[in-house]
Amino acid sequence: MIVLLDSGPLGRLSYPRATPANDAITRWLDDLLAHGIQVLVPEVADYEVRRELMRTNSTQAIARLDALATTAGYLPLTTATMRQAAAFWAQARQRGRPTADPHALDGDVILAAQAVTLDAGGDTVVIATTNVGHLAQFADAREWQAIP
Repeated sequence: MIVLLDSGPLGRLSYPRATPANDAITRWLDDLLAHGIQVLVPEVADYEVRRELMRTNSTQAIARLDALATTAGYLPLTTATMRQAAAFWAQARQRGRPTADPHALDGDVILAAQAVTLDAGGDTVVIATTNVGHLAQFADAREWQAIP
């Protein structure tokens, strides 16, 4: 299994203050890594989290985000990913189920495209999220707590 972190879980993991919710997701991530499950930070999710951290000058959280991408792994965007994202974007609108405003970049379709274009070598690719509804139209997306 390969787990891609959506911006919701990634933001919590980057947040430097201990809270029950942040502690729970940190334990969850540590458990995945301890069991040999590959966890990746998708570039689009990194962007979504990083831009807000930069806006608020949250240097500690940025450092945690950087460390997480090193500890887990980083999944960069590719041309194939962006072309698949464009196809997902069009399909969602043709079905009347858009995931964002027509003028928005739409990180959800980009993240879903990262999941389906990843060469996983036969492994299952799952997106760990707090927004299953949008992502599950295109890829295997689950609430992070539901992923072993």
